Amino acid sequence: MIEYLYLGRVTYDDALKLQSEVAALRLAGLIDNTLLLLEHPPVLTLGRNASRANVLASDDLLASRAVSLYEINRGGDVTYHGPGQLVGYPIFDLRSLKNSNGGRLGPVDFVRMMEEALIRLCGVYGVRAGRIVGLTGVWCGLHDYQPGPARERKIGAIGIHVSRGITSHGFAFNITTDLRDFQLINPCGITDKPVTSLNLELPQGMTLPPLENMAHQAASQFGHVFAQQVLAVESLDALRSQAQAKRNFPANDTPLQIPDELRQLHGDSDYPSRA
Repeated sequence: MIEYLYLGRVTYDDALKLQSEVAALRLAGLIDNTLLLLEHPPVLTLGRNASRANVLASDDLLASRAVSLYEINRGGDVTYHGPGQLVGYPIFDLRSLKNSNGGRLGPVDFVRMMEEALIRLCGVYGVRAGRIVGLTGVWCGLHDYQPGPARERKIGAIGIHVSRGITSHGFAFNITTDLRDFQLINPCGITDKPVTSLNLELPQGMTLPPLENMAHQAASQFGHVFAQQVLAVESLDALRSQAQAKRNFPANDTPLQIPDELRQLHGDSDYPSRA
């Protein structure tokens, strides 16, 4: 089961706190795998492997444009979040998921499956996208005919953190994002490949639905890729209430021995009696 919430625009501070809260609930088994879908005000984030040199703007310039800067514990380099971008934070327990061979899903497998969900999301709107070997993320232009590396345009960035089997952070998918803000950085430390947005890649005559509708479609694609049922949660309060209900009424474990009363009810002499 994947439960998901669309939260609208959320500050980065609040999103960090929310991820921590939801991850703790998932670790405790009080909620199912949960996908948080939202949008951020302008913010730059530096992953564990980031180089500060890939932030091209000065601190004064960032302050003048009200762009915040955070150093965080996800993988990857620097990326940008802002209006018109769908951000997804999957808080999943990797131990609850299987890879294509039926084994436990690892972090690399998880990232590849996230990429696949975003590639399929592009396809819903008639946009061809794919992967580039050796680079994490989702790319358009791989099937263009013009020569040169600039044909490859990044539409989705991915970076995760895993702690005790629970994932956090996730993806940033450009929909109607103002790409001029990416001039503040070398996105993901890459200098020879531009970024793009779904709005710019759409086939002629197609239009995009509101961001909330895109979030529902993204959740649907996660369900397909992870082969999980997907359920929308009404609100954060509803998610918290669900966790509290499990705290108050934990599921009873199956008894190691069948009670005599049940054995007699079934009339089954093969049931072992209690000593």
